[in-house]
Amino acid sequence: MRAVRYHEHGGSEVLQVDEIDRLTPDDDEVLVEVAAAGINPVDTYFVSGAYQPFTLPMIPGVDAAGEAVEVGATVGGISEGDAVLATGLSKDHYGACAEYVAVPEDRIARLPEGVDLVAAGGAGVAAVTAWRALIDHAGLEPAETALIHGGSGGVGHAAVQVAAAAGARVVTTAAPEYHDRLHELGADAVLDYARDDLRDAVIEASSGGPDVILDHRLDDYLQFDADVAAHDGRIVGIGENDPAISFTNDGVARGKDLTYQFMSMFNTPDLSEPLGRIAHLMGTGDLDIEMAPTYDLDEVATAHEDVMADSFLGKLVVTP
Repeated sequence: MRAVRYHEHGGSEVLQVDEIDRLTPDDDEVLVEVAAAGINPVDTYFVSGAYQPFTLPMIPGVDAAGEAVEVGATVGGISEGDAVLATGLSKDHYGACAEYVAVPEDRIARLPEGVDLVAAGGAGVAAVTAWRALIDHAGLEPAETALIHGGSGGVGHAAVQVAAAAGARVVTTAAPEYHDRLHELGADAVLDYARDDLRDAVIEASSGGPDVILDHRLDDYLQFDADVAAHDGRIVGIGENDPAISFTNDGVARGKDLTYQFMSMFNTPDLSEPLGRIAHLMGTGDLDIEMAPTYDLDEVATAHEDVMADSFLGKLVVTP
C-alpha cells in the first residue's frame, strides 16, 4: 500500500510517499480503507519532533474515515463494510495518511448511513476536542451562553455547532468573510476579533458575559476571558501560540469564582465514546464539517504547510 512517512524529524520536506506492506490488524483493531484523513496543526508538531511519536518511521495523520475492511477477533460493534471515523492516531500508532490504517477499537466509531466520508475524515480532532471541551469539561447546559474564540477554525466551527446542538446561545469571533457562514452553522452572534471594542461587544452579545469560553489562544485571551466571563464561568483552554501565558489581574478571575480547565484530546480515556456522539450529530445533520481544499498523498507536504499558514474555514483533508 502507499503511505506517507517520515524517517526523521524536520519540516514538510521530510515527508515522502513509500510503498509498504498492507497492515494486518491486531485482535483489538479495525483495518480501514481510508477515504479521507484530516490534516491538523498537531500533525506538524509530530513531524517536527515538538511532540515525539512512539517510533520512526511514522505515518502522520491523526484523523481518518473510511470503510472497515477487516475486523479484529475481539472488536465489537463494528462489522466489515461499515463506514467508520477514527482519531487519536500517529502518536503511538501509525497514522491515517495512507491507503489503509489499522485503528484500535477505543479510537473508532461507526458512522450513520449517508454521512459523507470525506467530511467525516476531517471531523476527529476538531469535533472531539469541541465536544470534550464544551460538554465533558465545561458541562455546557441549554440556555447558557458559550463564547467560541476563532469560530472559523477546525475546532472553532465544530464547537459552534456542538454548542448550538446543546441548546446554548453561541457567540463567536472570526474575520468578516466568515460571518455569514458561521451564522448558518448556528452562531447567534459573530464578532470581528480585530474590533477595538471586542470586550464590550462580547459582554453585550452574551447578555452580561458568557458562561463557558473555549479558548485556543490562551497567550492572547487568558486575561480577556476573565474580564468578560460571567460569574461562576468555566474557561477551557485548548492551545496557545506562546506557552508563557499569564494574567495581568488574576483578581478578576478570583472575584468571579471562575474555573479554568486545560485539556488535550489525546488524554481522552476512550475516544470511541465522544466519536460516537460526533457520528450521531453528523448523522442528524447537526454537525457539518466544512471542507477547505483537499489533497492527495503526494501533496501531504503542501497540506502541512497550508494548515499552518493559510486562513480558511473548516478543515483540510487528504483523500488517498
